[in-house]
Amino acid sequence: MLNFDQKLDNLATLALRVGVNLQEGQRLMLIGPIEGADLMRRIASQAYDTGAPHVHVQYVDGQMGLIRAQRSPEAALEEFPEAYRDMVLSFLERGDAYLRVGGEDPDLMSAAEPQRVAAMVRGQRRVMRPVSDLVQRSHMPWSIVDYAVPAWAEKVFPDLPRAQAVEKLWDAIFAACRADVEDPLGAWREHVAALGRARDVLNGHSFAALHLRAPGTDLRVGLPDTHEWESGGQYAGVNGEFFVANIPTEEVFTAPHARRVSGTVRASKPLSYQGQLIDGFQLTFEDGAVVDFSAERGEAVLKGLLETDEGARRLGELALVPHSSPISQSGLLFYNTLFDENAACHLALGRAYETTFVDGTKRPLEELVADGFNQSLTHVDFMFGSDELDIDGEGPDGSLVPVMRAGEWAF
Repeated sequence: MLNFDQKLDNLATLALRVGVNLQEGQRLMLIGPIEGADLMRRIASQAYDTGAPHVHVQYVDGQMGLIRAQRSPEAALEEFPEAYRDMVLSFLERGDAYLRVGGEDPDLMSAAEPQRVAAMVRGQRRVMRPVSDLVQRSHMPWSIVDYAVPAWAEKVFPDLPRAQAVEKLWDAIFAACRADVEDPLGAWREHVAALGRARDVLNGHSFAALHLRAPGTDLRVGLPDTHEWESGGQYAGVNGEFFVANIPTEEVFTAPHARRVSGTVRASKPLSYQGQLIDGFQLTFEDGAVVDFSAERGEAVLKGLLETDEGARRLGELALVPHSSPISQSGLLFYNTLFDENAACHLALGRAYETTFVDGTKRPLEELVADGFNQSLTHVDFMFGSDELDIDGEGPDGSLVPVMRAGEWAF
């Protein structure tokens, strides 16, 4: 049995060796919450041992965002420092690895007015667009790994004392990330290979659309002619090295056609968005765009998300995750997209990934948009999968092929 320090060291190793796959001589940009300093120090130590000439570390205090949302003059809410964007760009354009440690209070921003939080998010996304462009195109290796901050742990385990809740959340994180085994790197090699086999099956079919059916969901998702399924990891444009963007990951994903989605989808899990919770929500699409929506909780937050820009009402990702994934089988609701999206099939409102189109990073954006690429300032995943989900793939000739039955692969 590994002790806590060994598991946390394993998580740091996975973030560096699997996540961003840091190469000797490559710099690292490391961003995370002040509560995550322990993990970030371990990551920095291992990065230097790997041969990184410099690790740029930036700590984030989520409470500062709440203070701004509550107290800033309304006219200044959409301001965001361009100097910060330029600093980040200078690192990423030259190919520095970009690693973010997440973990936050899912309800942090519930004390602020949703419209004010939405304005802050819009401003940041607009200014940081050049950075998100590099991320979406996988210009440099990037990855996300989470830290068990106390407020998050108390949300997941509300009936436990704080210390016990944090311990339980760490156990769940280590298990989901495969950091609790003697050979975590070997476990990830096997896992990425298994995801790749599912990806290859889906690419072999060249589906024109997928039909999604579950309680509250009846949605036809058209797929671009040049769509491509991805899984587990991508290759960075700057150095050609393989990296895994999310630790953990259980998904195989592609891009929907931005103008060929119709029907209704109901979320199967709550969505924690910018420190605010959206729950019991459904979206209705016509010609690719959301034309109606409702939510039992957080409807104003959902409205603000959909009004980010025109592309926020359209889809940029369709990801398939078997209901038997380890995260789903844990039975936990994490109130954290990195984990919850890997417990269930999900869709994303907003921008698509260029890498989910054949030669997408090499083709002009106008050409991708003509093929069905969705352009937006945002990209927000929400879950619709369950053990009651059936999915059929529609072939180019209109024939139907079972893809999932009762939430599991049908092939």
